[in-house]
Amino acid sequence: MTGARILLVEDDPAGRELATYNLEKAGYRVEAVETAELAIERFDRSVHDLVVTDLRLPVKSGMDVLAAVSANSDTPVIVITAYGDVDTAVAAMKSGAFDFVGKPFNRQHLLLVVRRALERRALSREVIALRRAAQGVERPIVAESDAMRRVLEMTDRVAASEASALITGETGTGKELLARRIHARSPRAEGPFVALSCAAVPAELLESELFGHERGSFTGATRARQGRFRSAHRGTLFLDEIGELPFALQGKLLRVLQEKVVDTVGADEARPVDVRLVAATNRDLNQMVMEGSFREDLLYRINVVELHIPPLAERPEDLDVLVQHFVAHFAQGRELAIPDELMEELRARPWPGNVRQLENACERLVILAPGDSLRLEDLPPAHASPSPPAGQEWPELPPEGLSLVDLEKRVIERVLELKRGNVTQAAQYLKIPRHILAYRMVKYDIRRG
Repeated sequence: MTGARILLVEDDPAGRELATYNLEKAGYRVEAVETAELAIERFDRSVHDLVVTDLRLPVKSGMDVLAAVSANSDTPVIVITAYGDVDTAVAAMKSGAFDFVGKPFNRQHLLLVVRRALERRALSREVIALRRAAQGVERPIVAESDAMRRVLEMTDRVAASEASALITGETGTGKELLARRIHARSPRAEGPFVALSCAAVPAELLESELFGHERGSFTGATRARQGRFRSAHRGTLFLDEIGELPFALQGKLLRVLQEKVVDTVGADEARPVDVRLVAATNRDLNQMVMEGSFREDLLYRINVVELHIPPLAERPEDLDVLVQHFVAHFAQGRELAIPDELMEELRARPWPGNVRQLENACERLVILAPGDSLRLEDLPPAHASPSPPAGQEWPELPPEGLSLVDLEKRVIERVLELKRGNVTQAAQYLKIPRHILAYRMVKYDIRRG
């Protein structure tokens, strides 16, 4: 367990220095603070593996630290108490503390309790991982890029809450994989994960599919149907392509989310449901609100937290590991070499269909491989570049070449200047979603002007 990150809370400078020294000497990384307020502010469930806190602190106490840490994480907390203060230690244990250490503490005893707490946490996480694998909900997300690592870190934070989440990104980027990760790492992991694409169901059947119907409630309703919301009770409902939801149904969806009841078609009374909603779209819902095709109040309700998955073209660091992952998956134990010239071609392609398109290409390569090596000639042909519309010629390209990055940056800067720094209007002019433009502005360090 050496290398684990420990948040130490101790207001006594000498005690803080001594505990930090002993823990760091044992191989742990320590972040030491002197108040409960600082500890609560700096605690990060994705960073800290353990919290060690004194119970008697100025203003807020160690019990407040324990409550804040336990509220949204499984990070163990060890409390430090004065010798003889048994009642306080018992109260802390009843409130969820892993164990307590007497003060002034013995170095060996402190390290023993710390090691046991970290071992318990590791074992607990291993059990949870095995349960997720057995349920088959969570699928692996392969990523090396900083951009995707930030997305996954934010996803895991969101998963621990009950907040609705909106996943945005181009088609094929893996939005459902992210929704499955949210469910599998949430307190609802033991409940059902139910997915529905709003674009895959005819509009006239979507209400019944979502909210259910009673037998005989309309022509053809030969049996009752409980609907996806009731099927997802105490679990997670993933609505993909939510931008395709008919406007008439958006108000009914909003009522379900606000009142936590479902109005089943043909039923006399609304039925209670306990569902966490995760939605996804490749459309610009803010633009749809401006156009009047998507309810603004519904957008606020589903977009408590937005998770944007960048396209594969903007995270080229992920391509190599994705190719290796897909080839190993489809090879099913076969040892298949990936020639350098094939990898060079894969890296050079734009992949407008993102990860899904790359996955399909890898499956084809594996299927058609005659021996122990993939072949470049088995790669699907790249899509030809579209011809310019009639009467519109491509601009003359300089023979010495040009930087596409510089060109894109200059275009964005020029459009922002034209629109007087209004990002929404600039995104409309460029015909891209606002969040994509905002992402590129950060990427190229572009100011609004």
